[in-house]
Amino acid sequence: MRVPRNLEVLKMGAISYLDALKLQEKLASNRKIHKIPDTLLSLQHPPTYTLGKRRTDHNLLIPESELKRIGAELHYTQRGGDITFHGPHQAILYPIISLRDIGLGARKYVENLESTMIELASLYGVKACPGKKCETGVWVGDRKIGAIGVRISYGITSHGLAFNIDPDLDYFKHIVPCGIADKEVTSLRRETDLVLPTEEVIQDQLISCFARQFGYSNLVWKDAASILSDNGETEGDNYCMPNE
Repeated sequence: MRVPRNLEVLKMGAISYLDALKLQEKLASNRKIHKIPDTLLSLQHPPTYTLGKRRTDHNLLIPESELKRIGAELHYTQRGGDITFHGPHQAILYPIISLRDIGLGARKYVENLESTMIELASLYGVKACPGKKCETGVWVGDRKIGAIGVRISYGITSHGLAFNIDPDLDYFKHIVPCGIADKEVTSLRRETDLVLPTEEVIQDQLISCFARQFGYSNLVWKDAASILSDNGETEGDNYCMPNE
C-alpha cells in the first residue's frame, strides 16, 4: 500500500516578486535540512518581468527606463529559462519540494509541471500540449498558455510555473517570451467559450492538478504566520484530499 504523502499549501494572494523570492529562499533552505515538508506556494504578482540565469537581456524589447511608465518591474533570478512576464490574472505555483524524496529527476519534474497545466486546461475543454524541443511550457497550437522556469539546488526545487488565466497580454509585446520570437501568448479566457469561475477557484483547481500529478495524498492548508514561523508549530492546519 502506498504511503500517504502530505503537501503543505500556502495561498499568498498578490505578493511582490522580491518578497516571494525571499520566501522561496527561506523555505528551500528549511526544506534542505528537513525542517519543513514539501511546500507549495500559490500566488500572483504585480506586473513583473524576470530573466533567468542566462541573462538574455536582448529579449527585453524596451529600455529598462520605460518599465516604470508601463507599471512593471524587472528582476534577475537564478532559475532556468528565458525572459517571462508575471502579472495579475495569472495563476503561479512555486513548489518547494525534495525531488530525491519523491524519486524524480529534473526532466520528469518539468514534464509533471507541464502535465499539471495541461490537466487544468482540459477542465475547460482546452486541448493543450507540451512544447516541442527547446520550447518548455504548455501550448495551445502555436500559442503559449503556460510558462515554466525552475531552479533545483541539492535536489530542492524553487520557482515553478505560471498559467495564464486572463492577464493583460499586451505586456508580452515588450519581450520575446521565453526567447521564442515567432509564437504568440494566449490565455484560458481566449481559448474557451465557457464562463470561467473566479480566479481563486481556478488557482485551487491548479493546486489539485499539481497534487494529483505528483502523487500527494493530502493537502495541508497553512496560513502565512505558521509557514514563516521558525518554531515548527502547525496550529491552524486544515487537511483535505486533493480532489475535494
